[in-house]
Amino acid sequence: MSNIYSCNSHKFVKLVSFKLVFVLFASFCFPLLLSAQNINIIPLPKSFVKGEGQFQLNGNTLIGMNDDSLLPEANYLQTELQKANGWTIAVDQNEAKALIDFQLIKKDGIPGSYTLKIEPQKITIRSSDNEGVFYGIVSLLQLIRSQPSGNVINLTTGEITDAPRYQWRGFMLDESRHFFGKEKVKQLLDWMAFYKLNKFHWHLTDANGWRVEIKKYPKLTSVGGIGNHSDSLADAKYYTQEDIKEIVAYARDRFITVIPEIDMPGHAAAANRAYPQFNGGSARGYPNFTFDPSNEKTYQFLADILKEINALFPSHMVHLGGDEVALGIQAWAGKPAITDMMVRNKFTSLSDIEHYFFKRMADTIISLNDKILCWDEAVETDLPSDKTIIFWWRQNVPSQLTLALQKKYQVVLCPRLPLYFDFVQDKDHISGRKWNGTFYNSESDVYNFPDKFIPSNELQSKQILGIQANIWTETIGSAKRLDFMIFPRLAALAEAAWTDPAVKDENSFNERLKSEFPLYDKDGIYYYNPFDPLMHPEAIDFAPVIKHVVKNKHHRHDHRSKSRHHHSEKSSHIKRGAKPHHLKGKKKHKS
Repeated sequence: MSNIYSCNSHKFVKLVSFKLVFVLFASFCFPLLLSAQNINIIPLPKSFVKGEGQFQLNGNTLIGMNDDSLLPEANYLQTELQKANGWTIAVDQNEAKALIDFQLIKKDGIPGSYTLKIEPQKITIRSSDNEGVFYGIVSLLQLIRSQPSGNVINLTTGEITDAPRYQWRGFMLDESRHFFGKEKVKQLLDWMAFYKLNKFHWHLTDANGWRVEIKKYPKLTSVGGIGNHSDSLADAKYYTQEDIKEIVAYARDRFITVIPEIDMPGHAAAANRAYPQFNGGSARGYPNFTFDPSNEKTYQFLADILKEINALFPSHMVHLGGDEVALGIQAWAGKPAITDMMVRNKFTSLSDIEHYFFKRMADTIISLNDKILCWDEAVETDLPSDKTIIFWWRQNVPSQLTLALQKKYQVVLCPRLPLYFDFVQDKDHISGRKWNGTFYNSESDVYNFPDKFIPSNELQSKQILGIQANIWTETIGSAKRLDFMIFPRLAALAEAAWTDPAVKDENSFNERLKSEFPLYDKDGIYYYNPFDPLMHPEAIDFAPVIKHVVKNKHHRHDHRSKSRHHHSEKSSHIKRGAKPHHLKGKKKHKS
């Protein structure tokens, strides 16, 4: 050893000494960074300063508040502790007695921001709004659940200061293709709340089934609710209006906004089965796909539906779809009524009719004092920018994101890569989607969105509200597979949406994620374990169909899939993880 280091022994000692001094200095000066990465909370808080000592939590701990409006939040913590630990903790509005104290304070700040201070004798959660107090409660619950259960739970003292990166932290569930029911939706809302996700986009209507009761048009559910993606004769399944009200209230208690999607003018086959007089016709491969834009009664029919939807959902937002209309638009060509409509309005293409239709329905939404939400195709429709939110889903058409920002629309980022959870999450999984047959959506890619996927100049735009993951259910017919496709990517989504990129750390996240698995087990969640893929084999509801294509220069093979948001993924050669600005100049795909 002496021979190896003899020539540089002085330098070696200096190097070791420097490293030792740096570690000691960092430990003293940067407790936020060193401690925050180890705190067992998802999404990772902005900062955590560790204290000395412990707070002993038990069934005699009293919850109090400085404002009566915080009583629902106190009841929420009370209920969750009863479910998780079996304790019946009292709530007393007399703040002086409280050992867990909720405080509303007068202070300007980011909505949802909070501080959580744990001292040996007291826990205090402060925020300028009820939502922030709720998120402080959620962080406290995560700390509690990470400890061994017992009559007493010891919590390390310290102070968390936290705020969300984005105000839109969303998840979309498609229940048209397969229906999962009220209790499953409530369980999903519980986990969204646990991870501080706050927007539940509910895809309730599409070609396979109409899932929301409309009193004025009962056949929408009695006829349109029949069938699903895998069984066209399955019994009608849908949510009654009372079910909807119950779920909306359940979400509201968890500071989750429920946004309904009523798809138009395409993806309308279920509604057209129920009320064929509003049918826009059939195109090859897409029967009864659109509503009829030339029938004036169509607009009243849909307006009546939207009025009932508006009364059910207090979010003041309705998603109108507006995507993939091109799949069925040729059904309009040549119809006398369509021709008359084009002449009367001086339209030059069927796309002009599509835009006319969408503007009229958007006007209905605006008249109801709601915002218009729509997929990124609607950027071309010139909707009012102050009343419209665009959902950018086609990562192979980055120009749509650029155009949406140029037109001053607010934007939610939800590109297929990596935020479609119906894409498989492991290269060896066989049921589900891959881009170009190769690229899939791992938990790691979800975690690293959007910073490693979106050009920084666009990402800095204040028009970007946040991010959302979507799950379409063509290959998902059971709760078990639904869980397998959502978890643990939901946790990765939460940290991507909430945590300041300056403090994100994927290694830390992976360690914290492992602690979540016992909680999933306890809740009956069948999840994918990226650290031990064999732990839970892939849940498969429908065996994938292997198609063999005859390679012949005279053979025409149609690569389009009849699955929603699926038709263009095989036509592009985008590589996984490629940033959209690399793709500028790519020709927009239209089927």
